Amino acid sequence: MNFAAWLDRHRRSILVLATALALAGLSAALSLPIGLYPDASFPRVRVTIDAGSQSADQMVLEVTQPVEQAVRAVPGVVNVKSVTSRGSAMLTVDFAWGTNMTTATLGVNAALAQLVSRLPPGVSFTALRMQPNVFPFMAYALTSHSVSLVKMRNLAQYRLVPLLSGVPGIAHAQVQGGDTGEVEVSADPRRLAAYHLTLTDLVNAISGAASLQSVGRVEDHDLLYLLLANNTVHDVRDVKNIVLRAGPGYVLRLGDVAKVRLGVVPQFLDVDANGKQAVTLLLYQQQGSDMVSTAHAVEKALAGFQSQIPPGVTLSKWYDQSTLVLAAAGSVRDAILIGVVLAAIVLFLFLRNWRITLLAITIVPAALAASVLVLSMFGLSFNIMTLGGLAASVGLVIDDVIVMIEFIAHRSATGWREPGRLWVLRSGGAFFRPLAGSSAATLIVFVPLAFLSGVSGAFFKALSITVASTLIASWVLTALVVPLLAATLVNFERWTDPGEKGKGWLGQMHGRLLAGFFRRPALLTLPVLALLVAGLVSYRNVQTGFLPSLDEGGFVMDYLTAPGTSLTETVREMREIEAILRKDPAVANFSMRAGAGFGGDLAESNKGDFVIRLIPLSQRPSVDVVMNRIADEVIAKVPGVAIDPHQLMSDELGDMTGTPQPIDIKLSADTPAVLPATARRVAAAIAKIKGVDSIDDGVVPAGDAIEIHVDQTRAAALGLDPAKVTAMLKTAMDGTVAATFEGTNQLTGIRVRLDGAARMNSAALKQLPLSTPSGALVPLSSIASFTTISGQPEITRENLQQVVDVTARLNGRGLGAGIADVKRVLAQKGVLAPGVTYKLGGLYKQQQIAFAGLIRVFVAALLAEFILLLLLYERFLWVAAIICTSLLSTTAVFTGLYVTGVPLNITAMMGMVMIVGIATEMAIFFVSEAQQLLETRPAREAFAQAAANRLRPIAMTTLAAILTLMPLALDLGQGAGMQQPLAIAIIAGLLVQFPLVLLALPVLLLRFSKADK
Repeated sequence: MNFAAWLDRHRRSILVLATALALAGLSAALSLPIGLYPDASFPRVRVTIDAGSQSADQMVLEVTQPVEQAVRAVPGVVNVKSVTSRGSAMLTVDFAWGTNMTTATLGVNAALAQLVSRLPPGVSFTALRMQPNVFPFMAYALTSHSVSLVKMRNLAQYRLVPLLSGVPGIAHAQVQGGDTGEVEVSADPRRLAAYHLTLTDLVNAISGAASLQSVGRVEDHDLLYLLLANNTVHDVRDVKNIVLRAGPGYVLRLGDVAKVRLGVVPQFLDVDANGKQAVTLLLYQQQGSDMVSTAHAVEKALAGFQSQIPPGVTLSKWYDQSTLVLAAAGSVRDAILIGVVLAAIVLFLFLRNWRITLLAITIVPAALAASVLVLSMFGLSFNIMTLGGLAASVGLVIDDVIVMIEFIAHRSATGWREPGRLWVLRSGGAFFRPLAGSSAATLIVFVPLAFLSGVSGAFFKALSITVASTLIASWVLTALVVPLLAATLVNFERWTDPGEKGKGWLGQMHGRLLAGFFRRPALLTLPVLALLVAGLVSYRNVQTGFLPSLDEGGFVMDYLTAPGTSLTETVREMREIEAILRKDPAVANFSMRAGAGFGGDLAESNKGDFVIRLIPLSQRPSVDVVMNRIADEVIAKVPGVAIDPHQLMSDELGDMTGTPQPIDIKLSADTPAVLPATARRVAAAIAKIKGVDSIDDGVVPAGDAIEIHVDQTRAAALGLDPAKVTAMLKTAMDGTVAATFEGTNQLTGIRVRLDGAARMNSAALKQLPLSTPSGALVPLSSIASFTTISGQPEITRENLQQVVDVTARLNGRGLGAGIADVKRVLAQKGVLAPGVTYKLGGLYKQQQIAFAGLIRVFVAALLAEFILLLLLYERFLWVAAIICTSLLSTTAVFTGLYVTGVPLNITAMMGMVMIVGIATEMAIFFVSEAQQLLETRPAREAFAQAAANRLRPIAMTTLAAILTLMPLALDLGQGAGMQQPLAIAIIAGLLVQFPLVLLALPVLLLRFSKADK
């Protein structure tokens, strides 16, 4: 039984199976999770260390170095970097790509647990695996003119957090800002001395009076009772009535000697929303969950809770990542629909048959649905890469259908038509081998991508699986379903192929050109040389980058005020920036943090960020324009504040893989003392480079400190020692939480501190009264000296060596050109101190790793194509000719990117790899036709006729593919920019491969055929 008979016999089962697969894919599409980026396992663990108030130098010696050495010994670690400040440090531990990060994180935690006993008391750790869900995906703000920050924080912490934590897809919720209520007991030591009391006595009295303890058990009447000594307090009045001393006729209570009132826990954090003090609620997504459905569930839960929000409190959303996901998905969806419509127009204009057009368009959703089914089986999600892969695949699917339909139509027009439908199926069977070879040529370029690592591997594996599965589905549907549908839907006995009317203007022009090149092959050298020169010039001048930029609909603006600036002054300066944001027409809303941020870096009172949400893209300029406009105005109107505006998602990706800035100059030296001055010199030098901004010299001093040195001799003479003095100072200044009592859903602390401690200055500090064992009061200055210490810079170390990172961003320049200028500046005499060396990190390092991997993929794809072609034709010279034309097609990629002003990045390089397969596919269509004609015709006539026969289908497929990719290339809609370089690369390659396959390849094959003879 031949192929046509088998196909006819099983036509019902084949059509039913194809329909079932399409419906299964549609069902999978409805349940597939939706996210922004592919669900990748980033090989990084972040360790946060808190060690009280130690100096940075002391922290490095006692804490950071031992921790570095411990985690460096964990199997699989490739890099350890630390940043140490006063009393805190943050380590990033990098592993090799492909490492099991669950096991790696457990290994880091185990190393830290073994180390704890050898570290100073009070040191605590938090080890967190870096994943996209370590950053919030939604955020809300509570604001009010009448309700206190304490009540709003309680509302968020004890009502909203439990409510939203139960929403499917939510990992956890975090409250930022607001105040936590407590009872404040403040006393004047002089007043206490009149009663022979001290602050320590108050702490002990409160601790003893406000307690709940189990004191044993007792059996009585066959029952066992738990004995509880319950002396708890319930409110401020109970605290005031705590008895300090009693005697005949008098009782001394706490309220008699101290001020007892409701207060708030001291904190150095301020959170605003649209210029108002706020409590913010940050929501974190569970890994692998559907972001869009989770966001909808959150909104539904909050809508049901709205009636329970107190009057005067406003709950508003100021960040929602799912809107970007939906916008990106909508843009890709629109690109697919526009591309399909344009391809349908091309098909109808060439073949003038709406049934054939409908047939071709029907195959596209079926192939895409089958691909979605494969994505579901692999556990992938809808994201920018998979959706972009589907959009990029539409043209390839239509290509397959077009060449099959055109082949059947051509055979019909040239006398192969017979009564019945078997001849249609036989025509499909005759085209099976060329179709299989051409599909394999496109598919085979994706095989090396399975071995790609790093960010490019994490991203493009998802895209390659999508495209490969779509191509396989397309090949199966085109080989089996298209002939069956064509035999059923199209009446070839009545339909007249427009190609039967003779050559049109395109065929005539092609025939004349090809005949001329056959006569004088040397003429080909001129256009080929022009193509090579254009590609070389473009390659040398095209900008380079890492990942394409997206318009995320908002951005983050990190800020840094002068070192040591108080929180109050930092907030005052930020009010000026808030005024700028409120006036900008493109800003929808914003939030501000002082003393904290989204990135999880070390918190200081002079650091923070703004998260700025913009109005829809259709109503404003691009995010880059808005970002630069606001940055320029802030620099002009708020001097002394350093800012770093950037889009959030790209920066989060940088945080998970390395330094998020494009430029990162890592300075190191055998003498670390020379690094700060060198770093400042380097920062000043690169500031002169065009397009380099947001420069950070990496020298981050902490605020100034006042060191108190207790004179042991003088202190001992008064019955004191340094430990007692330190304890009294801590209680006086920071306060001591003596006890807690149970409130509604929470424990409320009772803090004892010196009256007026929050307003104390350095002069008053020297006169701080200390109680001696004799009951006398002495000023602190009588037993201690004071030294003002300028702020120590943060200490950065990488792989156990101290470094300073000078970082910067690029504005309006490509990464390659910017880095070239940086290298030139660093090579100048006097920029680097003697003994100082540098390495380049940041996104540039990631770009170099990705480019090296993609170059290997490109070479492997060429080798795979060579082997495939050799299997098909067994002629080295023919294979060499096809590979040469494919390589020439890739040179157009550089020209296309240069002309459009789009940087060469990893997405564009992916398009260059794909164009190798697409160009080879077109060549296989031509060579397979020529191979058949060579059996009955002379070589020149065979090649000329094969080119003429393939002119229309290759023209149709090229035009259809270009039009389907055009919406992506034009970056239509928010989020479509990720695939723009890929689309431009493929379109540029298609424009060149069309004349190469139909003009240059026939001439080369004719010459090589003569050489074979």
